[in-house]
Amino acid sequence: MNTKMWIKALQIIPRISKEEWQKLDVISKWLIITRAAVLIMTFLSAAIAGILAFRDGAFNLGLWALVAFGLVMAHATNNIFNDFTDYTKGVDKDNYYRAQYGPQPLVHGLMSKRQLLTYDAVTGLVALACGLALGLYRGGWTWLFLGSGIFFVLFYTWPLKYIALGELAVLIVWGPLMIGGGYYAITGVWKWNVVIAGLVYALGVTTVIFGKHIDKCEADRAKHIYTLPVLIGEKAGRYAVVAMFGLQYLAVVYLVLTGYFTPVMLVVFLAVRTFLQILPMFRKPKPAEKPADYPDVWPNYFVAAAFVHNRAFGVWFLLGLLVDAALKVWVLK
Repeated sequence: MNTKMWIKALQIIPRISKEEWQKLDVISKWLIITRAAVLIMTFLSAAIAGILAFRDGAFNLGLWALVAFGLVMAHATNNIFNDFTDYTKGVDKDNYYRAQYGPQPLVHGLMSKRQLLTYDAVTGLVALACGLALGLYRGGWTWLFLGSGIFFVLFYTWPLKYIALGELAVLIVWGPLMIGGGYYAITGVWKWNVVIAGLVYALGVTTVIFGKHIDKCEADRAKHIYTLPVLIGEKAGRYAVVAMFGLQYLAVVYLVLTGYFTPVMLVVFLAVRTFLQILPMFRKPKPAEKPADYPDVWPNYFVAAAFVHNRAFGVWFLLGLLVDAALKVWVLK
């Protein structure tokens, strides 16, 4: 076991040589090829669904565990399949963006196609098993959510990402599907306020993928991958990300004013400091070269900034939800 690498892979996408790779254990390899550092965004979606169920007096630990584990494994499946699909289509060759910021298992010769698909199949089957268990227990709309999840896992990379639907897919998946659907799987109830609350967090995840697509806008255009930033342009893409940041705060205010959230949820405004720190980056195009004092995540730029804000906002949002739920259950009942 290499617990140091486990911890590292959960924090960042580590750069690694082929020689180092060959010494790693199975779990370390899985964490790296699934880009486990970004799986936290999916776990937080599951956590939000669970907290909202708790505040409504309908939390079930076993069902929540199936939701959380299934969603994380589904996201991991998609990340592996994404690399396989792009490699097969020839997208990741010639030092394409994906191969620059972290190990691409096929491009860098770390794994064979068969090995990668084996990891993907096992991961996907675990995710499917969780979904089937929830479907058999809960029934109803759970089957629709499971089918939708399978669709997005298989077809996000192609064709959705190629026809400017990838960003919308992320917004749908991390909001209505993961949080709204997760809440339904736990409680058996569909609530539109839960969906709106889910969209608050989903907007943050969408800014991350939007930032990534801005970062590789020119590379995608050259390879005929028509993400939304490719279609609307880099400048409009930057402004769109800033607008989504703002919508997160406005949506929380709306849910407080309508009485769904208690005023304690306004704690998310403590993330405004982070927003103001990264805002200047979105006012100008991406630098042609890595700035001298920039962290070792280049060529990630706008995606890194969006991730920093999403992490700050997400922490305060999650903390606010915990306090809000406690107030609802034990004080305001």
